[in-house]
Amino acid sequence: MSVIVPTRNEARNLEIVLPAIAAVRPAVHEVIVVDGNSTDNTVAVARRTLPWARVITQTRKGKGNAMACGFTAATGDVLVMFDADGSADPNEIPGFVDALVNGADFAKGSRFCKGGGSDDITLLRKSGNAGLNTVANRLFGTKYSDLCYGYNAFWADLLPQLELPDPAAPQPEDGSMLWGDGFEIETVLNCRVAAAELKITEVPSVERERMFGETNLRTFADGTRVLRTLMSEHRRMEQRRKASGYAR
Repeated sequence: MSVIVPTRNEARNLEIVLPAIAAVRPAVHEVIVVDGNSTDNTVAVARRTLPWARVITQTRKGKGNAMACGFTAATGDVLVMFDADGSADPNEIPGFVDALVNGADFAKGSRFCKGGGSDDITLLRKSGNAGLNTVANRLFGTKYSDLCYGYNAFWADLLPQLELPDPAAPQPEDGSMLWGDGFEIETVLNCRVAAAELKITEVPSVERERMFGETNLRTFADGTRVLRTLMSEHRRMEQRRKASGYAR
């Protein structure tokens, strides 16, 4: 399995997170740290803390682009999405892999299914997530309990079906992000696996508090972007089904 860790100014967290990932058993195949032009010593810390990790620099900006770069570079059969801030528990990785081995195409982490939880989410974010979750389930016929969570795993051979923005594409001259390059990446993935009618299994996950530094998440701006993503991805799904003559 390949564990993809997007980073931006996460040096102090990586000193703890990377050894914890390396200690997981069964052992991971590779760890890919994708740096987003950090201004601290994230890259140096990653290389010193876990010398066998692969450290690459993302091609544009945004978490989505970092993940796409990591996916493209990965060589494992299973891709695990793992945040660098210490909020995710590496010991849960085998549970995601078990879900895939037992027949799932996409193992979706959930803080709100039985066995899950969060020490970090605020009431505002929890309420917003619940509302967005309801919209997603109605639009895509899913039964998600936690739409906006970034701890997921899936089979690498599904990447072509997901059609994420090409990491080799240039950054727009106006400085904007390509669709799927931002924090909406988890929502894009959740929508596209649902639209492709892949088998999704939710895996309980306990989110811990960020260890060091400040989050790059912006509650209202990113919540609005997620809502736009749901609407856009639903239109994309309907257009493609119409073009192919698909009828439910």
